Amino acid sequence: MLVKTPKSAAGVRTVAFPASLTESLAAHLAAYAEPGRTGLVFTGARGGQLRRNNFRRLWLRALETTGLGDVHFHDLRHTGNTLAATGGATTRELMQRMGHSSVRAALIYQHLVNGRDYAIAAHVDEQIKKVRPAQPSVEGPEEASGT
Repeated sequence: MLVKTPKSAAGVRTVAFPASLTESLAAHLAAYAEPGRTGLVFTGARGGQLRRNNFRRLWLRALETTGLGDVHFHDLRHTGNTLAATGGATTRELMQRMGHSSVRAALIYQHLVNGRDYAIAAHVDEQIKKVRPAQPSVEGPEEASGT
């Protein structure tokens, strides 16, 4: 197995991750990863490099243990990018995060999230309210005059 550089320069990057994962990541690195900055994060049962045939077996066991069902490893990448997009990340920010050098590649990982259009409209509404002077409520003449 040959370890080589990413397909493009955009693949060489530092990526921030959620602080709530720090403890789990540290435990994983201590128990399973190779030491050092260039050490592999995922290794086989005896510490060797994972290969397609042994990774699949380990992945299926992990899915069974967690009850995730039919999830492909690459689905994790889709999920992370979708969560970043729904958090407000721009396409350029997603490209940086995912290590993509083209907009087309970044867009492949974005998915429509049900109900997101309403959240976007609510956000735009909040921005309008910040700059628009307070509007009187829409009431009939009787209600507005107090009669």
